[in-house]
Amino acid sequence: MGSYKDPNHGSDDDVENLVQRLRLYKPTPVSDETEFYVKRAAVLVCIFQGNNGDLRVILTKRSSSLSSHSGEVALPGGKQEETDIDDIQTALREAKEEIGLEPSLVNVVTILEPVFTKHRMIVVPVVGILSDTKAFDPCPCADEVKAIFDAPLEMFLKDENRWAEEKEWKGEKYLLHYFHYEAENGKYLIWAFTAGVLIRVASIVYQRPPAFLELRPRFWDMAITGDIPKP
Repeated sequence: MGSYKDPNHGSDDDVENLVQRLRLYKPTPVSDETEFYVKRAAVLVCIFQGNNGDLRVILTKRSSSLSSHSGEVALPGGKQEETDIDDIQTALREAKEEIGLEPSLVNVVTILEPVFTKHRMIVVPVVGILSDTKAFDPCPCADEVKAIFDAPLEMFLKDENRWAEEKEWKGEKYLLHYFHYEAENGKYLIWAFTAGVLIRVASIVYQRPPAFLELRPRFWDMAITGDIPKP
């Protein structure tokens, strides 16, 4: 992991303010029409305060041996299991399995609107705060994770080291965003779903829109509108 801000050096107030602000966030209610949802997953957006006082988010680079999204940058997370009580438990369980983050270290403050993907999966972003960074000893699961790194959350609102690709779905255009980031342990490309979620989280945390046209795909909001197309 990158460097952390010592929690004894005056960061408590900032983190507490962030916690209170995020707890006030009320996600848009989800449609009850869920009969065609065939898969469900959750990801953990784990935020901490960095060495310079900036807010940072924990990310992974997936193993190249995985059957899907191999080698891509992702948020810790995965598919819901039958034993999971809710989306929060799914996200925390997956984070522990993938990067060794103990659930007790994460203060879950809110969940965001679920995202519906083209692969017919509902993915729920769970937002949590890691205050005791010294207690977190990153331990990547070799079968799933090649590397663990962190990036500044605010970068996902800036039009720097970013580009976009225009795509089309059912006659409607949207933008696929790419962010280049160089961490201490390598260079990474953050894009697609992960970039989209972090743009949304950053907009909520910093209470401002991105400095670029977002134009996210309409299918993202189908879990809210209930317009899920039949298989």
